[in-house]
Amino acid sequence: MISTPSKDFRSGFVSVIGRPNAGKSTLLNHLLGQKVLIMSDKPQTTRNRIQCILTEERGQIVFLDTPGIHKPRHKLGEYMVGKAKESMRDVDVILYMVDLTAEFGPGEEYIIEMLKQAKSPCVLVFNKVDLLMSKDMLMHKIQKYSALVDFEAVVPISAKTGENTDELLNVIFAKLSKGPMYYPEDEVTDQPERFIMAELVREKVLQLTHDEIPHSIAVVIEEVEQKKSLVKVRALIVVERDSQKGIVIGAGGKQLKEISTLARLDIEALLGSKVFLEVWVKVKKDWRNRPDSLRNYGYGKERE
Repeated sequence: MISTPSKDFRSGFVSVIGRPNAGKSTLLNHLLGQKVLIMSDKPQTTRNRIQCILTEERGQIVFLDTPGIHKPRHKLGEYMVGKAKESMRDVDVILYMVDLTAEFGPGEEYIIEMLKQAKSPCVLVFNKVDLLMSKDMLMHKIQKYSALVDFEAVVPISAKTGENTDELLNVIFAKLSKGPMYYPEDEVTDQPERFIMAELVREKVLQLTHDEIPHSIAVVIEEVEQKKSLVKVRALIVVERDSQKGIVIGAGGKQLKEISTLARLDIEALLGSKVFLEVWVKVKKDWRNRPDSLRNYGYGKERE
């Protein structure tokens, strides 16, 4: 417990950006020591800017986890990329995460051009060193990226295994100024429980369904009712086509039952209580291009 921050207490805001699947959410879950952000091998898993709070004796870092930067193909995509760009303004440090196993392409070029315009110091984080074939490959990539942007530091890590993440924190804290504790030390995110519950349901859909489904779904928590020793949660999964609804439900409802069971276990861990989770599926055609639907499902405006 931190009764009173010391006079050397450092704090600040750190934006975490990168291409889809760079490992941003995996890194932040590891640093926080608990699951706050959903993870999936599907690109563009993160859709909103989410603040994750790490508090130590030496200071507090407010990380801004952002959607992967990509070429938008619908209004939801435009919203996601807009959130990522917005997060780079007025922060103390930018972490640019790069998947070491991915090829350098137009996506990286686009982000680098954005970084050249950024006013905050930027740290290049090469992720997935656990999959690295040779040190020569790492050195080659460091030289390539460093020739394009004047990074404050370059830190190779593995978000999955935690390798070198302590050094990454040392680098970040060294860039922060002395400052206040912005959030209580026991808070790890600025998001309400309903948002996290919806994300946990969406994660299970991402993990269990085919490629055509993940980007076409939204999840809304419609009701949370506290009983004596049980929390009743009603969740709605929204898809764009009848065929997608059939896939999510599965033969005899088997797929939906598995989604519900796995999500319920995570929600119980989140709430520290027994949970009865009721999950429904609804079709809303082309919702990703409809401003009213984007607002209703939490993407067209900031949640209160």
